[in-house]
Amino acid sequence: MTINLAKGQRISLEKQDGGSLDYIEIGVNWGAIQKKGWLGGNKQVAVDLDASVGLFDAQGALVDTVWFRQLKSKCGAIKHSGDDRTGDTGGDDGQDNEVIQINLNQVPSNVASLGLILNSFSQQNFGEIPFAGIRIHNGKAGSGNVFATFDVANDPTFAGKVSMIMGSVYRHNGGWKFRSIGAAIPERELKSSLAAYSRDYAS
Repeated sequence: MTINLAKGQRISLEKQDGGSLDYIEIGVNWGAIQKKGWLGGNKQVAVDLDASVGLFDAQGALVDTVWFRQLKSKCGAIKHSGDDRTGDTGGDDGQDNEVIQINLNQVPSNVASLGLILNSFSQQNFGEIPFAGIRIHNGKAGSGNVFATFDVANDPTFAGKVSMIMGSVYRHNGGWKFRSIGAAIPERELKSSLAAYSRDYAS
């Protein structure tokens, strides 16, 4: 059964039999902006969002970053599918635009949490984007094994913001948990967004 997460909810990353998940994929899906054209009708405006993950130690210090300019963590545990610069221009196609692959059992022991960040590269604010959400896959994205979903759109506090802390994957009692955060932040690029995560959520 897929869990539909609410903002602030925490879940254990466990299989139905109680065993810990050792591999997950976090997919991000979003839509292009619809605007009225000069001669009537709707015009699709591409949206370039960037999903990234910061690796943090227990004190909140940044250890490494996986993003569109570094598609693999130095430890090899985390990979990024690559940059999507348009979003779904024909409506929601049900597929993830960017996917972060995480081998949880290979994450170095000094890494206590993974901060999931979403930035609007072209500075289009989240209040204009028709839909955006994340899916946690137990296994490969597209396999149908969606463990949990989290809608990160349609919140009035997102208007005017171009950066967001989507969530956190963090160690807890020998296993891993996910926290749905969904906090739009005033920062405008990845470096300062990672600093905001470190300040408010990493420790």
